[in-house]
Amino acid sequence: MNISKAKTQIRNAVRAYLTRDEFGGYAIPVEKQRPILLIGPPGIGKTAIMEQIAAELGIGIISYSMTHHTRQSAIGLPFISHKTFDGREFDVTEYTMSEIIASVYELMEETGVREGILFLDEINCVSETLSPLMLQFLQYKVFGRHRIPDGWIIVCAGNPPEYNDSVRDFDIVTLDRLKKIDVEADYDTWKEYALKAGIHPSITTFLQSKRNRFYSVETTVSGRSIVTPRGWEDLSKMLHLYEQNGLEVDEDLIIQYLQDPAAAKEFAVYYDLFNKYRTEYPVEDILLGRYGEEITRQASDAGFDEVYTIIGLLLSNVRNDIRKCRAEDQVLEELRTRLKEYADSEQGDKSPHEELAGIAASVRAKLEAGKRSGAVDSDRRRVLKRTADLMDSFAAETSEIRDKSDSFDRIRSSYGALVREQASLVSHTGDKLSGLFRFADKSWGEGGEMLMIVTELTADPASAAFINKYGCEEYFRHNKELLFNERQIEIDRKIDQMGL
Repeated sequence: MNISKAKTQIRNAVRAYLTRDEFGGYAIPVEKQRPILLIGPPGIGKTAIMEQIAAELGIGIISYSMTHHTRQSAIGLPFISHKTFDGREFDVTEYTMSEIIASVYELMEETGVREGILFLDEINCVSETLSPLMLQFLQYKVFGRHRIPDGWIIVCAGNPPEYNDSVRDFDIVTLDRLKKIDVEADYDTWKEYALKAGIHPSITTFLQSKRNRFYSVETTVSGRSIVTPRGWEDLSKMLHLYEQNGLEVDEDLIIQYLQDPAAAKEFAVYYDLFNKYRTEYPVEDILLGRYGEEITRQASDAGFDEVYTIIGLLLSNVRNDIRKCRAEDQVLEELRTRLKEYADSEQGDKSPHEELAGIAASVRAKLEAGKRSGAVDSDRRRVLKRTADLMDSFAAETSEIRDKSDSFDRIRSSYGALVREQASLVSHTGDKLSGLFRFADKSWGEGGEMLMIVTELTADPASAAFINKYGCEEYFRHNKELLFNERQIEIDRKIDQMGL
């Protein structure tokens, strides 16, 4: 299955394992909760989906790569204890708590998160001395004399043997106690993630027409050739930063991430073309209607690859603004919640400044606990940080005010300014969205290009949510026309089949 389906399977399993019965215990007893084993090629996002699942469920996550562990770090160090059995004293070998299990308890103590995922990567590549202990752990959830805390689900990941020479097969007894999920690389699934993650548009437009370059791990006469989703994402981050700092992007940089000379060269050539089109088509001006007929004429005469790149550039710009709108919507919603908390609280001996500063501190504490436990994703962390900053600014504004009702007058003015800024951003983004359709209509009309734009906006959850909330007349009109055309084509096809 693809990584998206695997994520759904794992998330549902974790939710089921954490479901409690009428007596307050887990509906599936801890000893009967099968560890999950995720097997798939390297670099396709196995670790990433575990972090996403933890954040979505609001639980903790601790990750370990088992190739880095020895018998001592996994099971603990031996020590001699003195025990009495049947009236006689004996020296008994015991073990300190495993580093892995200790880290779970430490996280629980530091953050207050009581449930989570213990993710053990490269599980089938452990050393020969550690292998029997890992099998025992998977079967009984015990390292030495210490057991993983209740409420912590074991999820393991590994690579198939064709990708790693040190892979060890699990025996039948162990496999019969696991939930095994096989996963494979899939571009369409990764593209959904890429839109949310803000992957550089040169990469998404390149891969849309060169899907064969999305993933490859093979051995050639020149050595190993490796291109993975992890490589594309890491390259994307560097492209953004290189452009931000005015640094040159060349094939020497690209091949450090796309470790296949042919793929690196092909993308390097495309990246140069991408930049050429970015210069020839001023995206911001096009979306805001500041262009002449020569631009639409040039776009109309362009070849397929150029047209696809133009559309990718325009969509990327609009999506960036949509993500900003969504983030600010979430900040305002969080801010309303915190201000209601302030309004409903008893003032007591505290001044408005002290109360607001205290709420800001509690938001920061939640942010830090979420970062430490993994129970809060990066988008949510940004919302919490900005909320805490704004609450601190409100506290500073009310530093000289003693009366709570007077403090609201001051806060209301600042909050209103934030709302107006958000309304302006939404309006600006809506103008760009409409401008995208107007430019496409002038350049290409109701062809495949328009279908591509409507499809891309519909498939992107953030864009679809923005349009659903704030509307876009051009989107609804073109979507309706395209659906009508599709129905007409289907009717014509059926008539042809009937021989009428």
